[in-house]
Amino acid sequence: MQMSAFLIVGTVALLGGCRGRQSHLSNSNGHGGDLAPAVPQVHTYSTTFQKTENPISEGGKWMGGSLAGRDPGKVNSSTGGRLFGDVQTANGLSFGVDEPTEFGDPTAILAGTWGPTQTAWAKVKIIKLPLGNCCHEVELRLRMTITDRSITGYEAYCSVMPDNAYCHIARWNGPNGSYWNFEKPIGPNSLADGDVIKATVTGTDPVIITLYKNNVPIAQAVDTGAAGGGNGAYGPWKTGNPGIGYFDNIDNNWKDFGLSSFSVTDDESAAAPAAGAR
Repeated sequence: MQMSAFLIVGTVALLGGCRGRQSHLSNSNGHGGDLAPAVPQVHTYSTTFQKTENPISEGGKWMGGSLAGRDPGKVNSSTGGRLFGDVQTANGLSFGVDEPTEFGDPTAILAGTWGPTQTAWAKVKIIKLPLGNCCHEVELRLRMTITDRSITGYEAYCSVMPDNAYCHIARWNGPNGSYWNFEKPIGPNSLADGDVIKATVTGTDPVIITLYKNNVPIAQAVDTGAAGGGNGAYGPWKTGNPGIGYFDNIDNNWKDFGLSSFSVTDDESAAAPAAGAR
């Protein structure tokens, strides 16, 4: 939201497949009995958006931005008072449904419980190059939580307009429209058809978010919970779920651009600087 300012693993019930890492019983003399330290379960998810769904579900694996609910003061508007939009899929593409408020970006995050160290990556697909001044964006979400009239977490995003190039890392504070672009200053950048956008989040206090383009780091942000962007102190966000999002505040031609694949893992080793974009 610009302002001037592959393998499927997880819990059986939610992510449809399980490769949980099991602990083993052993002791120093080779006989069973001592419980070895448990290895944390690693969750991964991958999709190429083959279903036609509005909003995206993939068997209940996704939650949409509209779950944040409505503003009681806007229930008679054309959007029914919804604060955040949803994501849809068709023909191997994920893209926005609508943007019910100025910064109510179409949002979809994975269900279930995810570890705090998250690495997400996705391939950009541009059907028709967006025109205009501002803005058309693809977004990766990390540690996001949807509650009543609130979405918190982190967003790493880039423009898909070469004539309006920017990439940012934002902290979503919760209230609709309350966010802060807080990455270290970087030069202009944008994503083209076939590019891979990747983002990682590590740590708890501070939290470190890194944004990559084609596996090359291009921006990093450090969250200590400080106030910024004209907003108060929020976070740092220590838990939440990964996902995707979009922004188009000009023409609502959502089918013109999006993501053709998305993968994520909470395997801590994948967040290392040498981790590939897969």
